[in-house]
Amino acid sequence: MQFGAITNSWRNHLMEQGLVDLIAEAEARGSRHIELRQTCLGTCETGQGEDWRPNLEGLQAVADRFTGLNFDLAMALPCLTQNVDPEGEQFQMALSGARIVGRDNPHLRLVDPSPLEGRWESPADIPAQALNLANLAREAARQGVILSLENSGQTIGSMAILVEECRKQLSAEEGDYLGLCPDPTNQLRRFPDSDPLGDLNALPLDMLKIVHFKQARGGDPHPSVDTGDLDCGEMLRLLEEKDYQGPAIMEIPPHPDVFDNLTASYDFLVAASGR
Repeated sequence: MQFGAITNSWRNHLMEQGLVDLIAEAEARGSRHIELRQTCLGTCETGQGEDWRPNLEGLQAVADRFTGLNFDLAMALPCLTQNVDPEGEQFQMALSGARIVGRDNPHLRLVDPSPLEGRWESPADIPAQALNLANLAREAARQGVILSLENSGQTIGSMAILVEECRKQLSAEEGDYLGLCPDPTNQLRRFPDSDPLGDLNALPLDMLKIVHFKQARGGDPHPSVDTGDLDCGEMLRLLEEKDYQGPAIMEIPPHPDVFDNLTASYDFLVAASGR
C-alpha cells in the first residue's frame, strides 16, 4: 500500500507557498503518492467549475521534478447527474493531465459534488444520467487512463452497483479501467446508520483503484487519521487482507500543522498494521 497525501489538505498553505515546495515537504514526510486535486494546484490550473482546466506544462514540470513519487489527478465533475461529453474539452484535458502525471499508470479520480436523492439499493434506482459514466470510462480506457469514482452522496455499496452496471456496457478490458475511490468516513457522515467498512470489505479487489482515509469525531472533521467515528485501523486491516497495493490517501483537513498531522496519520496506520 502506498501512503500518500492530497493537495486540498494544503489549501491554506498554497496562499503563501508553491505547490512544488508543498509536495517536497509531503515527500520528506514519507508520502509515496500525491493526489493532485482540482482547486488546489496553484499555477498548475486555471479557471473554476466548467471553466477549470489543468495547466499541462505545469503538471509536466511537477512530474519531472518528483520522479520518485506517484501521482493521480482528481477533479469534481457532475458525471452522475449530467450527461458529460467524453469528447468535451475539459474531460479530454483532464485525461491528458492524468496521463502526464501518472506516467505508466495514469489515473483520473472523479467526484460529483451535486446532491443526490436517496440511496441506490438496486440497479433500478440508478438514474440514466449516472449510467453515462460508461461512455466516460470507455474513452478513458481508450487512452489507457484508470477512472475512479469517489462516494460522496452515495454509499460505497451503491457506487459498486453503478460500476457493475456500467461495466456491463463495456468490454472486459475497458471495464478493468473503471473502479472506485471508497471513502468510508464520507459514507458515515451521510448515512450514519450504514456499515461503510462492511461495504468496503464487500468490494472486489479489482474495483479498488484508490482509497481515502480520513477521520471524524462526533461528526466533526479530525485533523489527523486516528481514533474516532471510524475504525481506521480496521479499515487498514481489511485492505491488507485483500492484498490491496494501491494508493492510500490521507485526506486530512487544512490546518497550520497539516504536515505534522500527516506524519501522525502515517504513524498511526503503521502502528495499527504492526509493521
